[in-house]
Amino acid sequence: MATSAASPSAPPSPVPASATAPSTTLGPAPAANPAPAPACTVVIFGATGDLARRKLFPALYGLEREGLLAPATTVVAIGRREKTQEEFQAELAESIRRHSRFAPDMETGWTDFSRRFSYFRLEMHDTAGYRRLADLLDREEAARGLPRRRVYYLSVMPDLFEPITAHLKAAGMVGPENDSRSACYRVVIEKPFGYDLTSAEELNRQIGKVFREEQIYRIDHYLGKEMTQNISVLRFANVLFEPVWNNRYIENVQITSSETVGVEERGEYYDKTGALRDMVQNHMLQLLSLVAMEPPTRPDSESIRDAKVNVLRSLKRWERPADVATNVVRGQYGPGRLGGKEVAGYRSEPEVRPDSTTETFVAMRVFVETPRWRGVPFYIRTGKRLPAKATEIHVQFRHLPNPLYPSANGPLVPNRVVFRIQPLEGVFLQVNAKRPGAHTQITPVALDFCQNCAAPFNSPEAYERLLFDVMRGDPTLFTRWDEVRLAWEFIDPIVEAWQRTRPHFPNYAAGSWGPAAAGTLLTRRGHHWWSLQDKEG
Repeated sequence: MATSAASPSAPPSPVPASATAPSTTLGPAPAANPAPAPACTVVIFGATGDLARRKLFPALYGLEREGLLAPATTVVAIGRREKTQEEFQAELAESIRRHSRFAPDMETGWTDFSRRFSYFRLEMHDTAGYRRLADLLDREEAARGLPRRRVYYLSVMPDLFEPITAHLKAAGMVGPENDSRSACYRVVIEKPFGYDLTSAEELNRQIGKVFREEQIYRIDHYLGKEMTQNISVLRFANVLFEPVWNNRYIENVQITSSETVGVEERGEYYDKTGALRDMVQNHMLQLLSLVAMEPPTRPDSESIRDAKVNVLRSLKRWERPADVATNVVRGQYGPGRLGGKEVAGYRSEPEVRPDSTTETFVAMRVFVETPRWRGVPFYIRTGKRLPAKATEIHVQFRHLPNPLYPSANGPLVPNRVVFRIQPLEGVFLQVNAKRPGAHTQITPVALDFCQNCAAPFNSPEAYERLLFDVMRGDPTLFTRWDEVRLAWEFIDPIVEAWQRTRPHFPNYAAGSWGPAAAGTLLTRRGHHWWSLQDKEG
């Protein structure tokens, strides 16, 4: 049931003092040089796939170069293809050369890193193969004198999650409740976690037969990005921001994740999924939760995740088709021009149906029905074939009433805090200041921190942080089941409303900022989309 809500145009409600009081940072300050994660065996299913090649192997190499892998940690790469160890090692080296933030040092250190890896061929439904795998893991752990400390990473299609976990249990690779105290089993699952609430509940039930909730790590790689983590730090470590982080001072919040690429080789998957399920249900709602959450009651992972859950629980749901039509915009790109080249429309992409009604763009207006945020619109947009690749959060403050120094060119530009998540990483604060000269002219000025704009800083990849946290058992940056459930409860009514009407697609040209209705969504309330990283919005 959706909670009842005051009209979005109602005046801001007072915010309790506890909601605006300064807070401490989330958790103790980390050590300058964190210790390596405890030694474990990382078993990667789908190790010959694109995710392992582009993200997982380079992330492990990044941890190696940072000194965060214990000497005894090993990786067993599982694939269905016939491959010699020499062939796999050559592919591993190529993966690091092409995708790692560190150039591979083949003179020193590479041998030690590559020796961590072994390749094991396995058909994912082969019962006997899992028994052989179990024997291999037992032998390797015995040789290293280590207990069973295993991370099972399922870098495979979701329809393989249940059979793989069932085979792990049947082969004795997930210990019983009375296993030794030093044993530890964790499973890492990539999105999508279900196709809707019903499928997500069934998937969770099947995996729950083998792993307990605290053993399940559902990855949302946006949570591992450096500047995503800085949202909480900026809020809770600075008295400058937390007292004004509420509806008394904030006019609106805009969260954009735009891509210049189309669906590339993912046409078959994407045509069954769309932007709402692929991006909004997970990444976008997670970013919204970090911006809107209350200060956690304690500096621990469960309190932080509790605070995010409370945001998702407080979302005003668009359950009626009329509400969806008013507050949600969907789009699909047609042919256009991007980066100086002509590009095809979505329906001409490989493995996409020629009459597809799958959305490649979503914009929506969302309200968080809490005393802190009541009446403040959160605008979300995400899409493919847009003019810029960027993920940014713009927090726009209210206009100053009766300013002492009015602008000669109309109203003063409102103050903003901008979190640049990718590809630029930083925080941008826009304030008004006097322009140099004899006349008092007010102009917006940027106070800009960018941590990856210039060498030598080399930001860790999101998967480095996430893999490191799995190995050491920190679930803070992973989504809990109740987060997944509440996100689907918000998304499903929108999908159901869309299924009742056939959209007029395509409705935006590749290289544009989406359908015109995405702009109207804001102009109705006197707002507009802010530009992204010097690109016109």
